[in-house]
Amino acid sequence: MKKGLPRSASSARSSSRKSAPGRVHPVIIYPFRQPKDNSGVERLYQLVARLDAEKDKYARPITVMDRKTRNAMAGDKKFAAFRDRTVARHSDILDAWGVDTCQMWYTGLGHAFDQGGPNDVYWLIPGDFNYGSAIGHEVLSHLHDLPEICVELQQDLCIGEVATDHNNSKQLIDTYGTFALLYNWFPVEAREIREYTERPRSEFFAVRHSFLEEVLHRRWFAYEQTVVMLLRAVATGKRISRFFVGNISDLPEGRESLASAMQQVERAERVLKTVWREQHQTKPDWQDRYRLLESQSEDIRRTATIILENLLK
Repeated sequence: MKKGLPRSASSARSSSRKSAPGRVHPVIIYPFRQPKDNSGVERLYQLVARLDAEKDKYARPITVMDRKTRNAMAGDKKFAAFRDRTVARHSDILDAWGVDTCQMWYTGLGHAFDQGGPNDVYWLIPGDFNYGSAIGHEVLSHLHDLPEICVELQQDLCIGEVATDHNNSKQLIDTYGTFALLYNWFPVEAREIREYTERPRSEFFAVRHSFLEEVLHRRWFAYEQTVVMLLRAVATGKRISRFFVGNISDLPEGRESLASAMQQVERAERVLKTVWREQHQTKPDWQDRYRLLESQSEDIRRTATIILENLLK
């Protein structure tokens, strides 16, 4: 493990604590599709209300809401009341036109960064998980530990790892798609990333001010931005920890469709190819190396598709 740092939150929290001034900036990504059962979102904003009340510890929470979400709910009085009386009461709402969720991250984290300081930590909270379940309640009760790891232990990045079984569709996508492609394009970094987390595409994370500044000023991707941040972190020797979120899901049906799984593998490949080219295109004969890796990558993607097709039936 790099620099002797613990890989898990439990071992990290048992280490000697280091105090650091600064506040945590919660950034909530509102669900793109308003759920029919609003109990999970309501439960999430009970947590947001508590964070908003602890002004010495937390900055004013920020909620990023896609304009398409708001427009789709136009005329829905229940949604309007919840937005005005709960979401806007306990957070600043940023209305954004987003290509994808990662662009909403960029909007929210960038806005928080502009208001933050050198010792602050930025905490991303995805809103589309099932917080209304018993497990969801439990997750919300300890989720604040995630940014506290960055604050107390001076970590640059803490990844929240959702617990799943080996048949979970997201687990399958990461095993046969994300990591297989990572090992092709970035084998050294992939090995180190896997020491830290099995969820390189996690939507739960906290990031220190200095590292957020670094990634905000580099190319930001509309997809798979967590993978890009992890690649940057291990390549530049950043301090990384993980935090076990719990067995919580953002899949209403509990499972990805095959079409969705294929799309996720394809876009991960596109991002990794782009990052590799950016890092190597100034080197002599990089095209030859790229063509070889691209051919191997195509084989990996096709194999992943066949495997997922058999497993997600």
